[in-house]
Amino acid sequence: MAASVGTIVHGSVEDLLQIDLSGRGADETHWLPEMAEGFLQTRWQEEKEVFMATPRRPMWKEKDWDKAKKQQRGALRMLLEFVGAEGMTPLKTPVKVWRNLLKRVIAVEGELRTSDNKLMGRLDMLFADIDSKGQMQGWIVADLKTGRAPEHDLKPEVQRQLLLYRDILISNNQNPPPVKTEGWYTVNSTRYTAVGKSVLEDALVAWEATQPTTTPLPPKVGKDSCGGFCDWKAWCPHWWNWRLENGTLGTEDFSDAVILLQHFDAVSGSGVAEICEPANAEGRAMPTGLQIPISFDGRGKEALQELLATGHQGPIFIGSAMTARGTWRVGHWCDVLPWSPIADA
Repeated sequence: MAASVGTIVHGSVEDLLQIDLSGRGADETHWLPEMAEGFLQTRWQEEKEVFMATPRRPMWKEKDWDKAKKQQRGALRMLLEFVGAEGMTPLKTPVKVWRNLLKRVIAVEGELRTSDNKLMGRLDMLFADIDSKGQMQGWIVADLKTGRAPEHDLKPEVQRQLLLYRDILISNNQNPPPVKTEGWYTVNSTRYTAVGKSVLEDALVAWEATQPTTTPLPPKVGKDSCGGFCDWKAWCPHWWNWRLENGTLGTEDFSDAVILLQHFDAVSGSGVAEICEPANAEGRAMPTGLQIPISFDGRGKEALQELLATGHQGPIFIGSAMTARGTWRVGHWCDVLPWSPIADA
């Protein structure tokens, strides 16, 4: 849901940077809030349709509409500050100020691609960097961020992302002006500049390392990978064996597990599950005889019913079930997927 809110806010801001203000008076005010909310509503509905059509999804949270509005306001604040209208509210923003902003827009949602097509990125906004005399002194790559703002410096992965945008842009232009790259964080309306040497060479090395082969990459088993969230646990036996070997399988308040569903009541969502353990390195599920009461609700229940409707009868991967109480709870935050490990061979 957080990613969807980010997509919604990004889309609405991009819409605002491509509007046609012809026919409006230069001093007209009170137009921006209504237009901004209209774009936000349109993007909200579009993203909701995409979200609900995705099989592996949590719960759509209508209450996050307020969060989306707040994030959009944070973006508007930065855009107004960018053109020297610091402290100006969207309600009091005259058309002439927004026109001044639009004049500085070089690209919105622009694709960046190296000449060899190996590396690409999609920048949110590219602006002309204008000095106090109105002269262009360079370009500013602005990447809108709706996540948690850094306490001090940008995270290394965000730093690399922003520098890669800068480096691809420079590599595609023979005589580029100075290029600055910034992360624009909507949560605190703060711009963070990414500074550093070129990352293109390292990015190309990474590209070479990720080319498909007939042999899977070796697993990096450990706390950082198998101990936390991983998109691939339903297909990877390594986390399961790692958990069993170090005695942490099913010991946390929110635990991943492989179960056999022995009973399920479609009305109440209650059931009985038998805990499984890995029988071998390939992740064959072995019943332990240990049965626990389990409850499915909300999106967790829907996901289970969708799985059972396919005729699935084997082991089931449950991601992040609440196990602290006597009855396990599988809610909207959980994965409910067929256990289908892919062997390394």
